[in-house]
Amino acid sequence: MNTHKKILTMTLSALLIAVGVVIPMISPIKIAIGPMSFTLASHVAIMIGLFVSPNVSIAVALGTTLGFYLAGFPDVVVLRALSHIVWAFVGATYIQNHADLFKSPVKTLGFNFFIALIHAIGEMIVVIPFYYGAGMDIQAFCYMVFGLVGVGTIIHSAVDFVVSLVVWKALSQSTNLCNISNVKKIYLTKNA
Repeated sequence: MNTHKKILTMTLSALLIAVGVVIPMISPIKIAIGPMSFTLASHVAIMIGLFVSPNVSIAVALGTTLGFYLAGFPDVVVLRALSHIVWAFVGATYIQNHADLFKSPVKTLGFNFFIALIHAIGEMIVVIPFYYGAGMDIQAFCYMVFGLVGVGTIIHSAVDFVVSLVVWKALSQSTNLCNISNVKKIYLTKNA
């Protein structure tokens, strides 16, 4: 990677990290139900990082975790944010190795579901130790872990991914961003 691309990537990373830190702190829409919390567009910065590189997506996931911590969210929510490192790395690596991913709406939809599923599994794993044996019956436990966290995360992740695609397409109108992106102009030319 030449110096110009390195500086561009570093600048984009810093901006995405800043957005990832600020969103949980200032979002006007924060819904908390038990272990689950929905913060409007909280995954968008990480998901835009997916299009750049695995390193950028991991850095943004760490920044978002810091944002949830600084916003005073409970430990379980901060740890759920930390689990985003896993799906961010997997997603960015997959994009990097499958350049044709955005040529087909079916492939894009499949990728969206794949990332949402990994996202949900990671968050459920984080939540289980906090609620297992906490004096609730198995039905309430399953509702909390599989219903609120599992299904809720899949829906939240899928919606944020669609928002991310729209934002990335708008940002990618700049040839400089296309030059550092793993997606290049594939998505733009097919879906313009």
